[in-house]
Amino acid sequence: MALGATGYADILKAPHAARLLAGTLVGRLPNATAHIAIVLFTRAEGGSYTLAGALAAVYGLATAMGQPLLGRAVDLYGQPRVQLPAAVLSALGMTLLAAVGTGSLPAAYAAVVVAGLFTPPLEGGLRALWPSVLGREDQVHRAYAMDAVAQEVMFTVGPLLVTLLVSLWSPAAALLVINAVGVLGALSVVLAEPSRVWRSAPRESHWLGALRSPGLLALLGAFFFVGLALGSITVAGVAYADDHGRQAVYGWLMAALGLGALLGGVVYGARQWAGAPERRLRVIVALLALGYLPLALTPGVVAMTALSAVAGIFLAPAIACAFIVVDRHAPSGTVTEAFSWLVTTFGVGAAVGTAVAGPAVELGGTSWSFAVAGAGGIAALMVLMATQRVLAVPGRTKDIASSSENDRNGAAEPGFSTGLEA
Repeated sequence: MALGATGYADILKAPHAARLLAGTLVGRLPNATAHIAIVLFTRAEGGSYTLAGALAAVYGLATAMGQPLLGRAVDLYGQPRVQLPAAVLSALGMTLLAAVGTGSLPAAYAAVVVAGLFTPPLEGGLRALWPSVLGREDQVHRAYAMDAVAQEVMFTVGPLLVTLLVSLWSPAAALLVINAVGVLGALSVVLAEPSRVWRSAPRESHWLGALRSPGLLALLGAFFFVGLALGSITVAGVAYADDHGRQAVYGWLMAALGLGALLGGVVYGARQWAGAPERRLRVIVALLALGYLPLALTPGVVAMTALSAVAGIFLAPAIACAFIVVDRHAPSGTVTEAFSWLVTTFGVGAAVGTAVAGPAVELGGTSWSFAVAGAGGIAALMVLMATQRVLAVPGRTKDIASSSENDRNGAAEPGFSTGLEA
C-alpha cells in the first residue's frame, strides 16, 4: 500500500500532473453528480419519481452520445477549443433547468439534453495528456491506475457534496454551484501548458474514426458487460436493503464496493506489470467475474458487506488496464475519441444493467438481480476470450519518451503504441 502511495506521489510531483488531475476531477464533478442532483431537484419541484428518473435517463443518454463526438472534436481541434466551450454550454443547460424547473417539460428535457450532450470529455483528454506529461511508460500505466482510484473517490464524495449543498441552500443552488465549479475545473485544465500545446497525431480521414479499430471494438464489447454488471449491483443493493428493512444497508454495500475498488487500484498501481496488457486484462476480468458471482448468495449483512468489498477489488485494475489497451489500439489521431468511447460504452452498459436488474428482482428476487452482475462479468470475459486474436496488437511498441516529445510538436500519436497503424 505504501509503495503504491509513493508511486502516485512521484507522479504528482511531475510538472503540471497534480493540476491536470485535480482540474479534471473537479471539471467532471457535474457529470459525477448529475443524476442525484436532477432527481433531488425534480422532487423539490413537485415532480414524480418517474419524471425524475426520465430526466436523469435523458441526461445520461445525451452524455453517451456527446462524449465520442466531442472526443473526436478534441482530436481534430485541440483541447482548449473544445473542452472549455463544452463545459460552459453544459453548465448553461443545467442553469436553464434550475431556472425553468419542471413547469415546462419540453424546456426541462431540452435543458438536460444540452447539459448532457456538451459534457466535456475531460476524462479522455487527461489520458491523452499523460504520456506527454510523464514521459515514461511505467509512470503512464501507474497514472492510469491513479486515475481510476481518483474516480472512485470523486464518485463517493460528489453525491455527498450535492446533499450538503441541498441541505444548506436548495436543490437549484446545488445545480448552479456544482456546474460553476465544473467550469472552473475545465478552465484550470485548458490553461495548463500540456493541454494548450497538445496536438493529436495526423489521422486518416474516416467516418468511423476510432471505431474502425477491431481491437477497440472488442474492448468496448467487453466493457459494455462490465458496465452492465456494475449497473445491476446498484439496483440489487437497494433490493437487498429493502429485504433487510434498513436503508443504511445500501450505503454500506456501496461503500464496501468503493473501498474494494480503491484498495485494488492502489495495489495494482504499486508495481510494474510484465507482459501484454491484453492478456493481463483477461485475467483481471476473470477475477472480477469471480468476485461478482458470490453476491447472488445474498448472505447476512456483515458477510454481504465483505463480499461487496471483494467484488470491488478488481474493478479499478480492470479500468486502468483497459486504458492501456485503448491507447494501444486507438488508430493514429483518435486517442481522445477512443477513450471517450470507452466511457460511453461503460455508461450505456451500466444503464442497461440498471434496467435489467429491476425486472430480475420482480421475477426471482434479490438473488436474481445480483446474478445479473455475475452474468455480466462472465459475458465480459467471454468477449475477451473470443477476441484474443483481434486484441493481439500488430506493430511494435514505440518509445514513450520519443512519442511524448513528438506529441508536443504535434507529430505523433499521444500514446506509446502504434495501435493499428501497421
